[in-house]
Amino acid sequence: MASNIANEIKKLSVAERILLVEEIWDSIARENEAFELSDSQKKELERRSQSFSSNPALGRSWEEIKAEFLKSK
Repeated sequence: MASNIANEIKKLSVAERILLVEEIWDSIARENEAFELSDSQKKELERRSQSFSSNPALGRSWEEIKAEFLKSK
C-alpha cells in the first residue's frame, strides 16, 4: 500500500506535492499529542526566554543568521 501511495505522489506536480505536504502537516498539527513538549524541552524554552528577556541585544535576528548562512555557501 505504501509503495502505491508513493508512486501516486510521484505523479503529482511539485505544486501539488507541496499542497499535499501542507495538508498532512496541518492534520498532524491538529493532534495536540503530536506537539507535546517534554519537561526538558519546556525547561530549555523557559531558559532561553529568560535569557532573551535579560539580554535582548545578545541575540541575532533570523535575517542575520540566514544572510550569514547564505554567504558561506
